[in-house]
Amino acid sequence: MRIFIIGASGLVGSNTMHCMRRHAGMDVIGTHYSFATNDTEYFNVFEPRSCTFDLDAFRPDVIVHTGAMTHVDRCETHPDESYRHTVGSTEAVLALAKHFRSTLVYISTDYIFDGKRGPYAEEDTPNPLSVYGKHKLEAENLIRDSLKDHLILRITNVYGDEIRGKNFVSFLIRTAMNREDNILRLPSDQFATPVNAADVGHMICELIKDGQKGVFHLASDEYLSRVELARKVLSYFPESKCSIAPVLTKDLGQAAPRPLRGGLRTDKIRSLYPDFHFGTIDDYMEKQHGI
Repeated sequence: MRIFIIGASGLVGSNTMHCMRRHAGMDVIGTHYSFATNDTEYFNVFEPRSCTFDLDAFRPDVIVHTGAMTHVDRCETHPDESYRHTVGSTEAVLALAKHFRSTLVYISTDYIFDGKRGPYAEEDTPNPLSVYGKHKLEAENLIRDSLKDHLILRITNVYGDEIRGKNFVSFLIRTAMNREDNILRLPSDQFATPVNAADVGHMICELIKDGQKGVFHLASDEYLSRVELARKVLSYFPESKCSIAPVLTKDLGQAAPRPLRGGLRTDKIRSLYPDFHFGTIDDYMEKQHGI
């Protein structure tokens, strides 16, 4: 099976690529656009013939689209840029999927919901609050309406190992290790279901391998606020001089509205894979500390 991963230098893409390369029978090409790694090839979805490899010869059976503009506040203040990188890029990837008759795997988010009564199941009605959420939902609808063979995988609060360490948990670890006085103003009223990118990569592999189609939520059993998540991480650094100042989201002055009671339910994925257990923040931190 030939797998083509767009955005493989990012958190989800890199973990998915590494998981797939450990699977026998999966031939994988991972790509980057703005951030190069030793494991990825350059690829611009808007200029697919400018890539550094022969995509026509590779002819992917599956295309995994993990690339997106994920800075929620920048999306809010730069909606045209957000549209291009989220909806426009999906249109371009859809054209490739149709050309090669590939299954398309798309990574989406709980930001398509309004956060009034999460965590959410796959069949719950979307109602995005932000430009980012609206564009992710538009991209989902494009895929559903024009390509039968697709997987839409919603995730939120993803953390884990990545070269740049851009995710929230990695930021907390770096901040704690600096051992400098630092006060973190974090929302106490934003709740979600954090998930390790390694678990996301594993489930993408399983779903592809088993020929699954449709919409799935990938999340852990933990339902935590940003404050609770940060306290868990910082508890592993007793010498840290970081402190947490809980605040309400409305007092942070963020450009984009957030779904406060967000997060995702995973009854559907668990019914298919009852033996798989999504890891917790403690699992990840214990591994980082060699416990």
